[in-house]
Amino acid sequence: MNTIRVLSEKVAIRIAAGEVIDRPSSVVRELIDNSIDAGATRIAVRIGRGGRSVIRVSDDGVGMPKDDLLLCIERHATSKIRDLDDLYNINTLGFRGEALASIAAVSRLTITTRPKGSLTGFRLKMAGGKLESIDEVGSPEGTVVEVRDLFYNVPARRKFLRTPRTETDNVIDVFTRIALGFENIQFLLETEEKVLLNLPRSKELIPRLSLVLGRKVAEQMLSSSGRMDGVKITAYIGSPDFARSRADRVYVYVNRRNIRDAMITKAIIEGYGQRLMKGLYPQVVLFIDAEPSMVDVNVHPAKQEVRFQDSAGLFRKIVQVIDTGLGKTLTQYPVETARTRHEHVGEPVQISWQETMPGSVSDILATSPEDYGAEIPRSSLLDEEVRLLGQLNSTYILCEGREGLIIIDQHAAHERVLYDKLMKAINESSLEVQTLLLPRTIEVSVREKRVLEENKEVLSELGIEVEDFGGQAILLRAIPSILENADWELLISQLISILEQNRVRREVLLDHVIAVLACHGAIRAGDRLTDSEMESLLQQLNEAALPTNCPHGRPVLRKITYYELEKMFKRVI
Repeated sequence: MNTIRVLSEKVAIRIAAGEVIDRPSSVVRELIDNSIDAGATRIAVRIGRGGRSVIRVSDDGVGMPKDDLLLCIERHATSKIRDLDDLYNINTLGFRGEALASIAAVSRLTITTRPKGSLTGFRLKMAGGKLESIDEVGSPEGTVVEVRDLFYNVPARRKFLRTPRTETDNVIDVFTRIALGFENIQFLLETEEKVLLNLPRSKELIPRLSLVLGRKVAEQMLSSSGRMDGVKITAYIGSPDFARSRADRVYVYVNRRNIRDAMITKAIIEGYGQRLMKGLYPQVVLFIDAEPSMVDVNVHPAKQEVRFQDSAGLFRKIVQVIDTGLGKTLTQYPVETARTRHEHVGEPVQISWQETMPGSVSDILATSPEDYGAEIPRSSLLDEEVRLLGQLNSTYILCEGREGLIIIDQHAAHERVLYDKLMKAINESSLEVQTLLLPRTIEVSVREKRVLEENKEVLSELGIEVEDFGGQAILLRAIPSILENADWELLISQLISILEQNRVRREVLLDHVIAVLACHGAIRAGDRLTDSEMESLLQQLNEAALPTNCPHGRPVLRKITYYELEKMFKRVI
């Protein structure tokens, strides 16, 4: 008896559908691609329960006559290609003719369409891949595709769907990634309860960047472009100040098709060089316009990966475009790097301690004549008597210890002190909260607003109170008093990133968030400190639970022994 058998058509279709459609966001992506290929200028998406119950995509594109409507749900039926040569000259988002057939196989599908110039339209209904009816109906020009009960006939696949909230987040991500590539099309995304995103048509990309990434991020973006044989690269480069711990804001488009490519992401990061802290990812929108013959888009079931003829040359050109764009207006980005700090040695920045510290000196580094005399007192640091020598490059505190020189990173030290204070105050329910007389309005994306709403309880524990202010804005009403002078727009952005990726135990989440709060509240490299302020910081550091490292693991201090110094100067062998 043969052990190898040809699969039935029903099973084969289900398997093929699983390669193309794996969750509601896959359906949304395929249907929007079809709408764009149909020449739509307005695309509206409506989802219920994260797309599990219903997905409805409507457009004002060219529509379909009855014969095409019947063909569009057949496997490998497409208007995009005719022969093998066309496969290497693709100018559309869709081309395989698999999407609608795959969707129809695992859902209850209704397509209503009316061609431009036609007086009537048609409505087709299917369930589980079987045609139920096709009728003549009145409808507006364009096409409406409604997908209900996704995977109703594939329970094994349906049980792997996530919660409606998570699936909605995935739909938002896919929707925004496509919408960023087509600013000339109006996009609307809504649930059964509310509008999530309304992106009007625009002649320029910046207005759309502002709606998707937030006004502050978009306003500081730089544009840069370059060319190589048959390829044009255009980059919108975000400030390193808005870098994130994930690469979710790296948007790459090849001939307007959104893709994910590790090589291109690596090239972007290399272009930033030392301007970007290791382990962080910038916010960048990169467009690669190439001759279709130079790109193979038929290498991934979901068309999210492509292959280039000259990938090495493209890598180098992307690095150059990013580096050149950042280099032209580097002064716009006040990023602290080892290189930029040393370039300004001998030119001290006149910064008021009151302005740079999160609270007054007496609040944070409590000093008074009673605590310190005219002479610089001696502090005990890590069970060692030390004498303060001074400050180096407005970044490091230098002390003389029993065994040699102690160098302390003032930012890392203060970060450790603030972390311990915040953690203690939260554990003891004694955190002082400051209600803002004038609440601050902060622009966020739709997805970011959802993250804040879902984590209101956690934020409240941290003394942070936010509320919806309509559109893409929130109101910041209260903050921890100890962090009153932090950059809250930047801080909220980084908190959202932490909250998004840490779906873990509450204690672990709080620890991550408190570390971010402490980092933003701490003094910075470049801040001038008085002797008494440095002494106070040393005293508080000595009382810290782990004075040798900041909450992120960076070293707070380094020691150079007298013996090591003598070896440097050849006083000993």
